[in-house]
Amino acid sequence: PAKALHVAIRIDVDDRVRESLKLAAELGIPLMEASKPELDRMTDDAIHQGMALQIPPYEYKDAVQLATKAIKDFDKGYTRTQPLFLALDGITDPRNLGAIVRSASAFGADGVIIPERRSVGMTASAWKTSAGAAVRVPVAKCSNLTSALKEIKAAGIFVIGLDAGGDMELPNFELATGPLCIVVGSEGKGLSRLVRENCDAIVSIPIDSAMESLNASMAVGISLYEVSRLRAGQSK
Repeated sequence: PAKALHVAIRIDVDDRVRESLKLAAELGIPLMEASKPELDRMTDDAIHQGMALQIPPYEYKDAVQLATKAIKDFDKGYTRTQPLFLALDGITDPRNLGAIVRSASAFGADGVIIPERRSVGMTASAWKTSAGAAVRVPVAKCSNLTSALKEIKAAGIFVIGLDAGGDMELPNFELATGPLCIVVGSEGKGLSRLVRENCDAIVSIPIDSAMESLNASMAVGISLYEVSRLRAGQSK
């Protein structure tokens, strides 16, 4: 449950604000007045529009347990679609994480995996960018991404890395119809060496030679669309 709704002092009351205050009252959420600097601090300087909802700390899932459960649920017939995960290697921009979570929700992914170190977490900016999708798609943590990928592979999930100069190109990627974990690195640096070495395949997205790289969230969106397209074709 939410702890409080912080509202800017002398906020312009419009229909959006009225509805938010009404919902807070109905749900028994306390209202707290706050100055703009206080709201800026609470939201990591995200665009808050004069209101910020304070919620308990985000509860991260365990990455390996989440992936293993997805495999078991599919094998038992609890779910009809093959497991689909995203793993982020060195993503530090919260807006990238939020956009990736939003794409994951749009294309039915089972979760987003992040390492504990050298990675962004579910900050206020990530929540806002996800546009509510963070409620539907779990974000899971692992102490070491390379080790987690090894365990995910052992559970029966193919691990592919998105990187330039890959072994194959994304269009018509054959492994897309099986249980899959897509690993994406940071823009510019790409995948780290150990993560790259532990992928079953390195896949490239064909782009114009004048473009050096794609933003991580863009690469994820394109990849998820192609996976969705290929899986839909298989089910016909």
